[in-house]
Amino acid sequence: MSAQVSVFTFNAFQENTIVVSNDLKEAIIFDPGCYSKQEEAHLVDYLSKNELNVIAILYTHAHIDHILGAAFVQKQFNAPSYLHPLDHVTWNAVASYAHVYGFEAYQIQDIPTHTLEDKQVLKLGAFNIHVRHTPGHAPGHVIYYFESDQFIVNGDVLFKGSFGRVDLPGGDLATLKSSIFNILFQYPEETIVYCGHGPETSIGVEKRTNYIHQF
Repeated sequence: MSAQVSVFTFNAFQENTIVVSNDLKEAIIFDPGCYSKQEEAHLVDYLSKNELNVIAILYTHAHIDHILGAAFVQKQFNAPSYLHPLDHVTWNAVASYAHVYGFEAYQIQDIPTHTLEDKQVLKLGAFNIHVRHTPGHAPGHVIYYFESDQFIVNGDVLFKGSFGRVDLPGGDLATLKSSIFNILFQYPEETIVYCGHGPETSIGVEKRTNYIHQF
């Protein structure tokens, strides 16, 4: 059963919210960043028109741009949500600085009820998703590997030609490099990488060309 991937670019940070679905009409929302009513409607319309049932909400990490839509999707779909425990502090901090970035309407949402751990396999509906803890950009950052479809939902660890910033609380360049070289670059080169910002890429392309090699 093949997975379908749809990417929605939301909010002022141009964050990629990703929906992965299958032939059974099961859908998983990754990093809901929808903030405006138009963005919320865009996401709901896509799910409704394709008759998709949201079975889980997964977070790569809890920086503001990746959780702006957390309260909305939780209320809208009431699906189990997952976050690594080392990013609970990151999640709770958002309420204190959202206004600084102009998100005065940010809706506070409780920390996701389910936790994640390194090398865990999430069995959600017909999906088997491999979780790896990849800190460096955020303390509790994780990536999600869909082995049968050979793609990764990678959040802000790796970008096309670049990598996640390390100057935010909990960020560290050496740690991020370790996550990239020792985890991400160990996947097959044909593995597609869906990023938290910008276009998708592949492991092979980034192993050959990514700017991280200069650090």
